[in-house]
Amino acid sequence: MENIQNAVFNTKPTDGRLPVELAVYDMLEALNIEYIRTDHKAALTMEDCIAADKLLGVELCKNLFLCNRQKTDFYLLLMPAGKEFRTKDLSHQINTARLSFASEDFMKELLGLTPGSVSVMGLMNDTAHKVRLIIDKDLLSSEFFGCHPCINTSSLRIRTSDLMEKILPHLGCKPTFVDL
Repeated sequence: MENIQNAVFNTKPTDGRLPVELAVYDMLEALNIEYIRTDHKAALTMEDCIAADKLLGVELCKNLFLCNRQKTDFYLLLMPAGKEFRTKDLSHQINTARLSFASEDFMKELLGLTPGSVSVMGLMNDTAHKVRLIIDKDLLSSEFFGCHPCINTSSLRIRTSDLMEKILPHLGCKPTFVDL
């Protein structure tokens, strides 16, 4: 892996990356979406993302993979990193009770991702559209959107408008917007 600290790139990596990450860059290129990326040590917490945030000039969003009590409905919640998540606030807005974090097995099965790598980009692996995308409206106020490319050792900055107008329609994904 390119291990250059404090470096940003606007091209697809050429070193030995996982297919799930390379698929993100292929999609971005196919949709003519400009991006910048940086590589870093594995980011397991929002605090781990701070250096990448500064380098990219955008705050990476918090991504929470959730399910209902019966484990029949699944949700990917995108929200600002600094906001506190309260289950009852979200449950009320999406008419679902007893939300909890979905298991690693469901994450792998539905999004093709591992813990720490959850990203809106993982919806490209949800071809059956079993995961409902929920977006906190506050994320829409920023010109740029920050996320991982399905791996937590890289981070991306894209235009929020590209996410909403190109990526999500390409994926056949219609988000639900909430105020948290």
